[in-house]
Amino acid sequence: MQHIFLADVHLGAFREEKNKRLEKSLIHLIDYCETNSIQIHLLGDLFDYWMEYKNYTPPLGKRLLARFKEYNRTFNSLFITGNHDFWTRGHFNDSGFRTEQEYSTLKLGGKNILLFHGDGLTNPEFNIPRPLLNSMIRKPWFVDLFQYILSGEAGNHFMKNFSEFTRDEEMIPNRLSEWAEKFLDQSEFNVVITGHDHVPRIETFAGGLYINPGAYHHFGTLAFYTNNTFEIVIWNSERKQLSPFAD
Repeated sequence: MQHIFLADVHLGAFREEKNKRLEKSLIHLIDYCETNSIQIHLLGDLFDYWMEYKNYTPPLGKRLLARFKEYNRTFNSLFITGNHDFWTRGHFNDSGFRTEQEYSTLKLGGKNILLFHGDGLTNPEFNIPRPLLNSMIRKPWFVDLFQYILSGEAGNHFMKNFSEFTRDEEMIPNRLSEWAEKFLDQSEFNVVITGHDHVPRIETFAGGLYINPGAYHHFGTLAFYTNNTFEIVIWNSERKQLSPFAD
């Protein structure tokens, strides 16, 4: 089976025209994957910003989530939330996703694969802690306090504005690349796939591969697994095809 790994769409962060173009492109990608029996894995920051309340769901990507719900009846995609869409109260599960807040593992072609967004992990055994602010805003007490003070619409608006100041700062690949090299050398994993820093690449180390599909909103790139190999590809929504990415 072929697999696609997708990250950093940031749907909702842009002007209406670009948001609509991104959503349409992804719906065409889902159509393509369903027709060709390709499994999709989402590695976070599909939305920007996504913060569910008990009585409020962000009005983002309704057509996209409806299409995923159809696709997930057969393929049950993994959705690992990122640092811009982790405040979920079950809406992604309702769309048929297997939702994870931290990480997931996968085995393909005899390779042990670790999947996570890339901003960090709570478990200290992985030795990649989240930045202090990212860690704090995930705390249940902070979520409760924030959502007590601000309504759903106001809270999402506030966090969307805040995220605009940090989105470009994430395009620094050294942190994840250096961590992955050490981690692969010391662990049972052969491959690590994350998003977060927005830079598409496949890096080969002594202990295995580090793969980042890159920012879909910027490059249109994906990580593609086929014939027991990984490659970075571009999705051409108009031609309905995948083609190699030349960086």
